Formats: sequence, C-alpha cells, structure tokens
Amino acid sequence: MLSSLVSRVLGVLRNGLLSWRFGAGETTDIYLAAFRVPDFLYGILITGGIAVVFLPVFSEIFQKDEKRAWLFVSNLLNVLLVSLLGFSVLIFLAAPFLIAVITPGFSAQQQAQTTDLTRLMLLSPILLGLSSLFSGVLQYFGKFLAYSMAPILYNVGIITGIVFLVPLFGIWGLGFGVAAGALLHLAVQIPVVMSSGFRWHPVFSWNDQALKKVRVLAFPRTVAATAFHINFIIMTAFASVISIGSITIFNYANDIQQFSIGLIGGSFAVAAFPALSKFFAEQNTSQFQKAFGVTFRHILFLVAPVVVFTFLLRAQIVRLIYGAGDLFTWNDTRLTAAALGIFAFGVLFQAFIPFLTRAFFSMHNTKTPAIISVSSIALNIALAFWFLDILASPNMLTDFLVATLKLQGIQDIRVLALPLALVVSGVFQAKLLSLLLVKNVREVFQKELYMSVGKTVFATLALGATTYGILQIYGGVFELTTYKEVLGQFVLASLGGGIAFVATAFLARSPEMSSFWRIIKAKLRSQQH
Repeated sequence: MLSSLVSRVLGVLRNGLLSWRFGAGETTDIYLAAFRVPDFLYGILITGGIAVVFLPVFSEIFQKDEKRAWLFVSNLLNVLLVSLLGFSVLIFLAAPFLIAVITPGFSAQQQAQTTDLTRLMLLSPILLGLSSLFSGVLQYFGKFLAYSMAPILYNVGIITGIVFLVPLFGIWGLGFGVAAGALLHLAVQIPVVMSSGFRWHPVFSWNDQALKKVRVLAFPRTVAATAFHINFIIMTAFASVISIGSITIFNYANDIQQFSIGLIGGSFAVAAFPALSKFFAEQNTSQFQKAFGVTFRHILFLVAPVVVFTFLLRAQIVRLIYGAGDLFTWNDTRLTAAALGIFAFGVLFQAFIPFLTRAFFSMHNTKTPAIISVSSIALNIALAFWFLDILASPNMLTDFLVATLKLQGIQDIRVLALPLALVVSGVFQAKLLSLLLVKNVREVFQKELYMSVGKTVFATLALGATTYGILQIYGGVFELTTYKEVLGQFVLASLGGGIAFVATAFLARSPEMSSFWRIIKAKLRSQQH
C-alpha cells in the first residue's frame, strides 16, 4: 500500500508536470491518445490474465518440482516475449488505421504524430510484460522491495522524460521517457529474480500443460480486460471529437479518482482475497461472511470521506496539481474540476468493484464478474453517446450541471458526458455484483454492517459540514488568487474536516475507528520496545 501510494503520488506529479509543460492542449491529447494502443496490448495479455493466474500455477508446480517450476517460467517468458513482439509488429504496421479509429476528431497531422508516438511506446508493453512475470516470482518468494520499487521507477522514467528529454526532443521525449520507465521497471527486478534461483533456458512449448492451464484460467479475465480497454479507447474517440484538450481533461480527472480507488479498494481487495479463498475452500460460510463484512465496512469507512473531500475540494485539488503553469487555463481547471466532481460520486461504488470481483474469484467463479464487466462497459458506451447528444444543447440537465458545478460562461461542456456515463455504469456494475453475491452467499451483508454504515455516514456528514464551513470562511477572507492561498484553504479545510470525521467516529463508537486506533497503539508500543 505504501509503494502504491508513492507510485500514485508520482503519477499525480507526472500529470502536474505535463500540465505545467503543455497545459490541456494538442500535445497532451496526442500523448494520452498514443498511450491507448500500447496499454490495450499490455492490458489484455498481461494485467488482464497472465499476471493474475501465474502465481497460483507457479506455486503449485514449485511445491512439487523446483526445477520444473523454473523451466515453466522460462517457457512462459519465451512464449510471452514472442507473442508480445508479434502483436507489436502487427500494431506497428496497422498503427495509422488504429489511430484514425481511436481519434476521429484529430487532424491528419495530429493523427500522424499520434501514430509515430504509439509506435515508439510499443516498447513499453514488451518490457512491462516480461517485468510482470518477474513480479509474480518475487511475490511468491516474499521479496517485495524490488517489486514495490518497479512502479515507482516507471513513473520516475516518465517524469525524467518530461523534465529533461522534452526540451531536447520535443514530444518524442515523452515517448523516450515511457520506454525508459518500462526498462527501469524490468531492470530493478532481474537481479532479485536471479538470486531467487531463476536461470533462463531456451525452451519454447506452446502445448506445455502448465501453459495450457494458464490460458484456461486467464481467458475470462482476458475477455473482461479487453472490454475494459476497448471502453477507454472509445472514450478517447468520443473526447477527440469534442474539442482540443478534452482528452486531457477527461484523463486528468479520471487519474485523480483512480488514486483513491486503487489505494483503498485495490489494497483491501488484495489483502482480503487469501482469507476469502481459504474460508470458501474450507466451506466455512460464517467466517467467509465475517471476513467479507469486516473488509466491506473498512473500505466504506475510508472511501466515504474521500468522496466528500473530492467533491467539496475538487477545484482546489485541480488548481494545486494542474494549475501551477500558465498553459492550463482557468476554463481547463473548471472543466477538469467539474469532471472530478462527477467522478467523486462514482468512487463510492468503484472502490468496491475490485473487492466484490475477488469475492467471486475466491469462489472459483471468474465468469460472473467478466459478464457483468462487459455488460457495464456496453452500458457505459451507450450512455456516453446519449449524454454527448444531450449536453450538446441547452436543457434541464445542462442547466443543472452548469449551476451545480459552477460552469457559467463555458459554452461546450460535452466532455462531462464521459464521467457521467462512467459513474452510472459503475453503480450498475457494483450493484449487480452485490446482488449476485448475495444470491451465492446468503446473509453476506449482516446486521453489524448496516449499523456500521450508519455510524460512518454520520461521521461523514460532520466532515462535510465542517469542510464546507471552513471553505466559505476562508474564501471570504482571502481572494484565492495565489498558489499559497489555495494551498492554505485546501490544508485547513481538509484538516478541519478530517478532525471532525475522526472525532465523530470516536463519539459514535465506530468499530472501524476503534480497529484503526488499536492498530496505531500496537504499532506505537512495538516501536517503544
């Protein structure tokens, strides 16, 4: 979780530097659009399937025959490398056609630049694919330092490209930075994997039984991952036809919301997965229900204040991260903040999706989450198309968004159709996962959960009222025209709201607050001794 936090902070810094260097304009739109195809390749072949199923298969083989396990790693590595190279060559050749489909709103010159940058960044999925395999090995042996450093160094490489290579090579410097980051991601893990016992062997067997098992287990996840990445490719295509900077505005707001989803929802999902799997294997329904309920309550306890903070402080967050330079205009800031405000409501549901999905995985059910994921993505695409049409002209929804999100004077707010669609489809996905989970495991949402939810909501209301009050008082004293004034408002409002939340949770005797307090006291005692 700590390494994830550092990596995500560096990701925010990376976007802030991009904004400082280029603003929300043509260059950032091209750079972010060029990412889509390499991300798609990496997502469907690696993170969508192989990275998830490699560890249990390797673990099973290693327990029986260590030598065979290392041969399996070499074989998978070689097959993966050949597959990634083959797909990369095909994408390299088809890049002009693919980019034309992804960015229909770009000019011919913009599409040509996006194509060239896409071809350069195809180095990234090849290097990251091999690195992800090594990450699985390191997880098995409990060697988490190099594994944790890899994503941090990846962002360091991209930041280096923005700061040092862009002045030398222009937009190509961004591509070189991505490739350098991917190389660092791989290089930091190689020595530790070698010290664990791995030695490369020139084996290549597509029909190996272990490899067949990986393909079978990975297939449902790969389908879901393919749909997920196609969804964001289509969102990029929609954004490209709106106006210059729309791709950047959408991505910047989405990256901020993903910070909380990954840090809270992702971390708890990974932590709870082994326990849920163990209790299901033992057919211990009561312990499964208890583990599920405790995890669910802790996610809500942490994500509820994040939702309120994100909505109330959306303008301050965007101004502090992206608005330091002169190229990111005030209208860019307002639209990005508005998109983030809409995304805030989706975080409440999106943060639970990784956990609910892994609850199904623990029951050896990968099909149901995949079907629900594909269905929600289809809904998202349909909604995005519908909202784009609605927001193209004045109506009740447009007037409501302009008034609520303070967008007076901005003529084109169609970019908000994309977060609106993602929020609605995210609610649909989380609700459907919950309903089907209840059908599979009775009473998974128990009485204690509802009591805890009530206390969390009460503490969150106290946080919201305190934060809003401080914002109003501070805004009445300062003009908020300088970076320091905005930073001061953000710090005071978030600190005051945080104190109100903790104090109210203590007074309400929230079990989650008590749990965190016990952990903190235990850590402090262990440090004293």
